[in-house]
Amino acid sequence: MKFPSMAEADGRTLGDEEVAAAERVIRSGMLNSVWGTEVRALERETAALYGLRHAIACSSGTAALHLSVVAAAPDPGDEIITTPITDFGTVAPILAQNAVPVFADVDPSDGNLDPDAVAALIGPRTRAIMAVHLFGAPARVDELRALADAHGLVLIEDCAQAWLTELPPALPTALPTAAGRLAGAVGHVGCLSLQQWKHITCGDGGIVVTDDDEAARRMRLFSDKGWDRAAGRSHASFGLNYRMTELQGAVARAQLAKLPAVVAARRRTAERLLDALKGVPGLRLPRREGHAWWLFPVVLPDGGAPELAARLAESGIPARAGYLNEPLNRAPVWDVPIYGTSRYPLDGYRPNPCPEAERLVAEALLVIDWNENYTDDHVAHIAQEITKFRDLS
Repeated sequence: MKFPSMAEADGRTLGDEEVAAAERVIRSGMLNSVWGTEVRALERETAALYGLRHAIACSSGTAALHLSVVAAAPDPGDEIITTPITDFGTVAPILAQNAVPVFADVDPSDGNLDPDAVAALIGPRTRAIMAVHLFGAPARVDELRALADAHGLVLIEDCAQAWLTELPPALPTALPTAAGRLAGAVGHVGCLSLQQWKHITCGDGGIVVTDDDEAARRMRLFSDKGWDRAAGRSHASFGLNYRMTELQGAVARAQLAKLPAVVAARRRTAERLLDALKGVPGLRLPRREGHAWWLFPVVLPDGGAPELAARLAESGIPARAGYLNEPLNRAPVWDVPIYGTSRYPLDGYRPNPCPEAERLVAEALLVIDWNENYTDDHVAHIAQEITKFRDLS
């Protein structure tokens, strides 16, 4: 049985609408967003979707995260607390701003940041908390926002895998400033990705969303070489060129219109698999509430994820163990120079141990690629193979 893949047309929602959007831009003759209209329209539409005042489009999800770190404005050597189970694009912007990543351990049930672990690591150099809504599951951002506000920190939400992830109803203690109940709208800045493998795509692209006027000003300036366009050829601050092109923006707008249907389709088949696996021994299934199902994660509390992943792969199911080769706090990057021959700002740095994250990646976490074009037959095949493996264990 062939599974639709986001690397191929059968696993994407790219079609006539995106072709027409690209043609519209090409025929206009203006492919640069500084003078075009598509990217500005994408920003307005995304801000409206998230119920926030500002959205700034940029060239990639990593660029979006870099802009969020710029908004947090760490001094060199300041610390940003984040998770060790994430793409390196979450951490690279911290280093790019000469800040120090501090890894907090995760909740073993879903791999998202454990607020208690975060609280224990807050110190005098802490400037921000960067939470990741891993695989599309809602992180505990109300608790993290309360922590951030109590300590004067910035909360950044990495929603690269979490388009339209829904947060649970606000707790009585939740921040009244929370602008909405979508992941990305509770922190000071939310970061979205339009890379090939995400829910929607324009090949590469990113968007940051915020209700903070000053954060928006900093991020927009940084994404355009610090160029204050209203002031003429004048550079108000340091920045890079992270501009999104009009072609990316037009394709992203066509994809954004399809986003609700994409997430709804993923939720429908994921819920069928949850029902099919209910009661299978040795599995901890993900919570369905609010999940956007970028991947379908399963935790095996007693271990055995590599063996199960190998069995599923043999039967044609796109599954793998651990998600990463090693959690980021154990990555080789911490043993090599950062800039030239210098290790600044990591002189003497040793990442924290994160035993829950390390065990998840080594032996307990299984992820299955998920897709809006899966059918009930795909779900039945996955359920059958997992059940068969557990029955033999």
